[in-house]
Amino acid sequence: MLIIKGKYLISSSEDIYIDHSLVVEGENVIDILSNSEAEKKYPNVKVVDKSDSIIMPGFINAHMHQYGILSRGIPANVEFKDFEGFLWDYWWPFIENRIGLKEVKATTKASVMELIESGVIGFCDTLEAPKTEEGTLIEQGKILEEIGMKAVLSLESCERISYDNGIKCLEENESLIHWSRENSKNISGIMCTHTTFTCSDKFLKLAQDKAKEINVPWQFHLSESIYEVNHCLKDYGRRPVNYLDDLGLLDNNVLASQCVKVNENEINILKEKGVKVVHMPLSNCEVGGGFAPIPELLKAGVEVALGTDGYINDFFTVIKAAFLLHKASKEDASVMPASTVFRMATEYGAKALGWNDTGRLMVGNRADFIIMEDEFKTPVTLDNIFDQIVVHGQKEFIHSVYINGKSVLEDGKLKVINKEEVSREMRAVAEEFWKF
Repeated sequence: MLIIKGKYLISSSEDIYIDHSLVVEGENVIDILSNSEAEKKYPNVKVVDKSDSIIMPGFINAHMHQYGILSRGIPANVEFKDFEGFLWDYWWPFIENRIGLKEVKATTKASVMELIESGVIGFCDTLEAPKTEEGTLIEQGKILEEIGMKAVLSLESCERISYDNGIKCLEENESLIHWSRENSKNISGIMCTHTTFTCSDKFLKLAQDKAKEINVPWQFHLSESIYEVNHCLKDYGRRPVNYLDDLGLLDNNVLASQCVKVNENEINILKEKGVKVVHMPLSNCEVGGGFAPIPELLKAGVEVALGTDGYINDFFTVIKAAFLLHKASKEDASVMPASTVFRMATEYGAKALGWNDTGRLMVGNRADFIIMEDEFKTPVTLDNIFDQIVVHGQKEFIHSVYINGKSVLEDGKLKVINKEEVSREMRAVAEEFWKF
């Protein structure tokens, strides 16, 4: 058993306690009570006295590509002006088609290190590696299980290379799902496809059927740029959401990432069908995709989570972007308040991934939390606490990260990862990968 005393204990975006303690036993939160009462009710229990700090739910990165680290600064010498050029001239030939098990192992460890250091307790990864070795996802899962990180893993499946290759990738997802159910506490799987312009309706229906057959969600990229919209209008006479809906493919089992170019009608369909959405504000800028209508999605009642996309993995940078970019895009400073962004980074992330026992600090939930030092330059109050965290928070303020009641980062230092060793391995793998 463990008592963690805090100055502010954030249970959720709606509930904040002052001078309260979190009581943890095993993997779960068993009590939340005042600091003065905690040691009286639970004598002779280890106490972590952070009574000048903030205790809050850990962040959840609801969409990323761990292998994306390999692209940082890669000397591809390719210029692209739009999303189509990004995919065909750069990302597919220079990155995706060359990813194998060696690269997956190195980037899994390197990226999870970055995630933990910025307060992330769990994530959903989409590996885009159509030519990788059989069993790659399981090896990725073993690494993450040993580290103690929560993760939903998948291999993107499509017909870009061939129909048979797409089937092979779907089967890789199935293998990971069966392995995780028998061998892992923290890792699960999800069925995964790419988009309407790399998957036929036959292939998409097959993926949906497989997901339902083995009782897992199904995720795909949706309208990341105008490219997919134009493709659907040209080939099917409908926008992507309308096309998928007419095929009977949208329901509450779907996790859609990006959703940058969806209009009001499509937003209403996503809400009606219960589709979950993940927003990647920074990577949308990288590929020139545009600004996703996140304020409109939220107003319609769609629960939108946040993701790094594997582009910039510091989650504090992501939440700042989600807070700021839409204010500029809408020319309205009232949109995307900090408390909403915080909720997207925690509770909505958990809901998107089907995690019913995390995202909020409450009795009975998993003890997945951050201890954040109050190193802000101005006072933290009940009125400004979310603005302070979202706008001015830094990963350097993170003292500890707990996952399932176990610390994976303590006093700012990783406990389960040798940072120097992982960084050396990542550099070596990248140098080799960059040899075209």
